[in-house]
Amino acid sequence: MGDFRPDPTFYPSAKLAMAAPREGIGYVALLRTDGAAGDALGVVDLDPGSKTYRQLVHKVELPHIGDELHHYGWNACSSMLCPTGGHPFTERRYLIVPGIRSSRLYIIDTKPEPRAARIVKVIEPAELLHKTGYSRPHTVHCGPEGIYISALGGKGARGDEGPAGIFLLDCESFELRGQWEIERGDQFAHYDFWWNMPHDYLVSSEWGLPPLFENGIVPEALLANQYGHKLHFWDLRGRRHLQTIDLGANHQMALEVRPAHEPTKDYGFLGVVVDTTNLEGSIWTWWREGGQFHARKTATIPPEPADPAKLPDLLKGFGAVPPLVTDIDLSLDDRFLYVACWGTGELRQYDVADPFAPKLAGSLRVGGIAARTPYADGTPYHGGPQMIEISRDGERVYWTNSLYSTWDDQFYPGGVPGQMAMARAGRDGGLTADRDFLLAFPAGYRAHQVRLEGGDCSTESFCFASA
Repeated sequence: MGDFRPDPTFYPSAKLAMAAPREGIGYVALLRTDGAAGDALGVVDLDPGSKTYRQLVHKVELPHIGDELHHYGWNACSSMLCPTGGHPFTERRYLIVPGIRSSRLYIIDTKPEPRAARIVKVIEPAELLHKTGYSRPHTVHCGPEGIYISALGGKGARGDEGPAGIFLLDCESFELRGQWEIERGDQFAHYDFWWNMPHDYLVSSEWGLPPLFENGIVPEALLANQYGHKLHFWDLRGRRHLQTIDLGANHQMALEVRPAHEPTKDYGFLGVVVDTTNLEGSIWTWWREGGQFHARKTATIPPEPADPAKLPDLLKGFGAVPPLVTDIDLSLDDRFLYVACWGTGELRQYDVADPFAPKLAGSLRVGGIAARTPYADGTPYHGGPQMIEISRDGERVYWTNSLYSTWDDQFYPGGVPGQMAMARAGRDGGLTADRDFLLAFPAGYRAHQVRLEGGDCSTESFCFASA
């Protein structure tokens, strides 16, 4: 518990969060696929005044093999300042780290020494399934009532004997509370979720049930449009499904949802991995008007022709590389949307001051299935830009290169050794890779989600408007 004052890293508004001190530490999910050791949570020094800047200074090594760390998050964040919050004095202290493949949850304490974080609790898969009916935990968001975690699987050995969904974890005792949904409507598959708390709604998306992703992409299922292609909207307080928007079955894998950070704005963005009719990726804008939610495609990213000899077996017949939009992230001022094109090896920056007309404002190339573009300093880059994290002030954009172990192996059969890079973002647009910031993690590790000390753009949600 805190000292009966709100944690100083809780910010009432996005504007105040942007003015807070810069991040000094980054936490990175590191996964092992060789069976030689368990995954780890890496601690990276991000303080440019430090002697160990840009270095991995600590690893929290996990005791089990094969967890496959994916998305994770804080036990508490700025949402605790909401008037409806019941835990205003909880600290941003613990990282809730799910193993998407094992269905195991780790609680990692980052205090008193953030550079020596440690495991303090493990929730085993049997307990998770027994208390929630869910498996394959994925995305973690801290809300005023506790910790919300999405699960991509239901019951059964394959995780497909029942719907996937969201469950709650107590933010202080770390006890499982159970399923979040009271009425789920037609929602069955799951992926990402987020909310607008003052406007009292939650939005969720779909990837697919575990048989469609655990052993790699299933080409026959993709061409048959069997992956997720819907957005779901919910009554946040009532925990009831309100509306489904079908994007069209050809828009396969509706993944990251990014609502506007400013709570007065009633819109957000969605990234769609691939259109099966033409291999393009797309960005969609969703909004609420007249009591109903709407969505439309507002930006497209085309595939790029390539020599089949440079392509993995999965793509040889197409003679092209799809962009594969695997992550998006929105700056705290709601001005720039960053899009990871993991297939073509491009990180895009869109000016979304007008959310219905994104304008390409910056781009950098690194890696890529066929291009294999080296980093700015000439170092070979593996994979492509994947998980994105933006500093609160919007000036630095960090990214890693691994998507999901079995998908890495299909699209990048040469391997995806873990790397983390950073770009500088211009105040009015523009994106330049920092040639001095390319971190290679120890041999055997791949790199996925990044979290920043004090909060970041894909975890913080606010209840108060910026002045």
